[in-house]
Amino acid sequence: MTGPLVIVAIGSNLGESNALVTRAISRIQQLSAEAVRKSSLWATTPVDCPPDSPPFINAVVMMSPLPGETPESLLAKLQGIEKEFGRKQKQVINEPRTLDLDLIAFGNEVRSMPHLVLPHPRAHQRRFVLQPLNEIAPDLILPGQHKTVAELLRNLPQQGRSCRLGPAS
Repeated sequence: MTGPLVIVAIGSNLGESNALVTRAISRIQQLSAEAVRKSSLWATTPVDCPPDSPPFINAVVMMSPLPGETPESLLAKLQGIEKEFGRKQKQVINEPRTLDLDLIAFGNEVRSMPHLVLPHPRAHQRRFVLQPLNEIAPDLILPGQHKTVAELLRNLPQQGRSCRLGPAS
């Protein structure tokens, strides 16, 4: 990919999650200067969520931002897609949601603001991010890390379950 590499993690555990994640990937494609690289869909156990939260459908895309795009402007567009897909204002931390789009990395940009932290501070500890990312970029080193995605995943303590469902259509 040319330009800065952008990584977006996608999750849903409310509604028709497989379809929502697949549609979200198509919407993210419209924000990319090149074809996105997308993982398969993965069914994962909720992590740090309220009791009885339904399982998630997760995926990861790698994209090239449009000219002039900044992390802040892309985040605003991703949040717009979340709202378009029915995401409501948070009432409880990590509550079930129709769509969650997390900006994991935007090139080597670093941000530490209340609404945006880059690189994502916990991506390297989350199986639901690393497993799909490993499928499309196992040798990638996330900004701020020293190990590849494959190494991070291999060294991750077992947390919940994840199961590859197949390609996102």
